[in-house]
Amino acid sequence: MALPPFRMRRRAGASGRRRLVLGATLAVALALFTPLSAGATSAPANNVPTGIHKIRHVIIVMQENRSFDSYFGTFPGADGIPMRNGIPTVCVPNPLTKTCDRPYHDTADINGGGPHGYQSALTDINGGKMDGFIQSAEGASRGCANPNNPVCSASTTPIPDVMGYHTAAEIPNYWTYAKDFVLDDHMFEAVNSWSLPSHLYLVSGWSARCTSHSPMSCVNDITGPYTVRQFDQAVTQELTTGTTTIDLAWTDLTWLLDHHHVSWAYYVQTGTQPDCANSQAVTCAPVFQSSKTPGIWNPLPLFEDVHQDHQLGNIKPLDAYFRAAESGTLPAVSWLAPSQADGEHPPASVHQGQAYVTAVINAAMESPDWKSTAIFLSWDDWGGFYDGVQPPKVDQNGYGLRVPSIVISPYARKGFIDHQVLSSDAYLKFIEDDFMHSARLNPKTDGRPDPRPDVRENSPQLGSLVADFNFSQSPRPPVLLPTNPPTDSPSIPPYFVGRGPCIGCTATPPSVAVIRPRRPRG
Repeated sequence: MALPPFRMRRRAGASGRRRLVLGATLAVALALFTPLSAGATSAPANNVPTGIHKIRHVIIVMQENRSFDSYFGTFPGADGIPMRNGIPTVCVPNPLTKTCDRPYHDTADINGGGPHGYQSALTDINGGKMDGFIQSAEGASRGCANPNNPVCSASTTPIPDVMGYHTAAEIPNYWTYAKDFVLDDHMFEAVNSWSLPSHLYLVSGWSARCTSHSPMSCVNDITGPYTVRQFDQAVTQELTTGTTTIDLAWTDLTWLLDHHHVSWAYYVQTGTQPDCANSQAVTCAPVFQSSKTPGIWNPLPLFEDVHQDHQLGNIKPLDAYFRAAESGTLPAVSWLAPSQADGEHPPASVHQGQAYVTAVINAAMESPDWKSTAIFLSWDDWGGFYDGVQPPKVDQNGYGLRVPSIVISPYARKGFIDHQVLSSDAYLKFIEDDFMHSARLNPKTDGRPDPRPDVRENSPQLGSLVADFNFSQSPRPPVLLPTNPPTDSPSIPPYFVGRGPCIGCTATPPSVAVIRPRRPRG
């Protein structure tokens, strides 16, 4: 039967975008807004609800390489994959077969994905048609020594699995979090590129290449400013001499946090980093990762201001997060970076990544700090997977393609879908509004000027995450979930009873190893 032609999805900024008006209206109506006075290094104070200060702990959990439609394209009420009678009505051209392929339900726990560098993003978006995903996947490098390379694809199915989507049958915990808390269905990657620039934006609101220790030596670069060889050299030199061959000289958020006396930690899981450190390399060997090694998922050791502030000790192993959560000593701001095995970057296990995320969320929920915590769970880039919403253009660098995002907190609205346009810049904005009187990473006010093209947190297109909270409600109880829930995937990794997946441990049958969470304190 002949397939219908590809139908372009509506643009995120189009006047007919459904429910965006509702999201914007709710953002205004949620609370009475009270201006906060700006400090000496602050931009003009924004209007933020006073209730935001009930949040004293922000935890950013960032995973790898999934588009919104690949995880929540069929989530009820979300702006997902258009369906008629349960059948997708969109169809993406397949250059090899000269036909087009629809999105399909993919039960596989291991996915191949597609290339996800800067050029792949341009191909996938295709001027707003959102129809280049299969073309990118079929043109990707294959047989790479490291399939995590952004120019590679591990897809082997007749229809490239970039068109596959998962449901609650494969990722039940993620869907439970979305149903019980807040799902952001217009969260876009901050930058139109891959993991390294995305993670630089996550901590600093910019991606650049610098030629010296001076912030003013930095120039805009979103394609991947450093090669795998340069990162390897940086790791070796950092470990042996305490210096690096790479200068990330522009200003990151920790500069503001330190100057406002706000505690922070960047927790890194030991293992191998979840991506290749060069978006254009044909291949690369797995790169060791720990809290002591700089890399694409641990960029802060290479930032000059972290050294200037003597805060390298704030970059810690993941075990320190679990200890802090258990003892009720979480810092005000936490970032969590997984290893490759737990990061969900194809070809890593989806089930195992979900187990890791559930373990860290359970730890926060069981913590004495739970009643003052907000967890922002997201994925750093789209991983080559299909998504049908054209990214809005905010500046020369973004936004990139749409990614999943969930807000979890005792003050999060229940079962709410937020349709505002967002990016990881919204995390910086929330932190700045909550802890630093709305100070911004602004070269004119932050005391450490750099030549960044704009102040991303002040973009008029960027929504506010305060819309996802109801600060007048009583704190909601935890939603503790098993790390090894049932799945319809034909095969999943072995697990053990404990905090999560165990690589190299004696296997326990998945049907037995259901981790039953302890009762929450209090």
